[in-house]
Amino acid sequence: MNAIEVKNLKKSFGELQAVDGVKFVAEQGEILSLLGPNGAGKSTTISMLSGLLAPNEGDAFIMGHSIRSAPQAAKAGLGIVPQDIALYPDLSARENLDFWGKMYGLRGAALKDRVDEVLDIIGLRDRQKDAVGKFSGGMKRRVNIGAALLHKPQVIIMDEPTVGIDPQSRRHILDNVVELNRQGMTVLYTTHYMEEAAELSHHIAIMDKGKVIAYGTHDELIKLVNGQTRIDLTLNVEGLNVLDAWKDVQGVSKIDALDGKITVLVGDSNLVLPRLFESAGKLGARITSVDIQEPNLETVFLHLTGRALRD
Repeated sequence: MNAIEVKNLKKSFGELQAVDGVKFVAEQGEILSLLGPNGAGKSTTISMLSGLLAPNEGDAFIMGHSIRSAPQAAKAGLGIVPQDIALYPDLSARENLDFWGKMYGLRGAALKDRVDEVLDIIGLRDRQKDAVGKFSGGMKRRVNIGAALLHKPQVIIMDEPTVGIDPQSRRHILDNVVELNRQGMTVLYTTHYMEEAAELSHHIAIMDKGKVIAYGTHDELIKLVNGQTRIDLTLNVEGLNVLDAWKDVQGVSKIDALDGKITVLVGDSNLVLPRLFESAGKLGARITSVDIQEPNLETVFLHLTGRALRD
């Protein structure tokens, strides 16, 4: 039995099709990442899995229980770390965890012992009496994660848990994800940071415009680009004419531009890069920086969509 099985989930808001036939599975004991830009449909998918939104079509199963016909059973083994902080700022870290533990039905010594365990897991035992409102963004997110762990769920869903936090807290959260998984927990992790998905995941589902456009291991996804290389460049001038010219350069398969950075997907950088310099020079432009990247998940996204994986 899979820990999570998603079958043709659809969700629309008026004319906006936020999720359009999403399908994927997460095996028990693995980390599966949903990777995609903001607006790809990741959070809407998570909201349906956690029971916050009802799908228009399709179904999903958490540890074999349907989110449509058996929602309470599906939720019972699920821990949710929402993108927004779900804590009381005037309460201490321990008081917040006590509150959420009671919501899960914990009482007495069992509650105290589990809160102690969770405080150790999130690394905040020494700050347990401090008001959460005084914590940094990263520390708040760690308490947010702790709240989802209190009832020892079989599956935990983490929705963009490292957005907008300091590097130290980000590292702590990523290490927590790996340790929880090592202990047997299945993790569904949403992110738009390709390096997180590459580091953490057993499998990755790439989402864009409400659809899963690719699914597999990191190595399987990299093979989709057939060894193509990504080159990031900047120019000393506005590059619209240059972009149009570069689309016709032999060896260029995809090209995208945003906020002054141009991303080009090429078959052989040694052959194509001189052609890009020559083409830019003919138009009076000068390339001011070049960064050649080996194939990675952003290369895969550019290959599949024609756009770089950016916010």
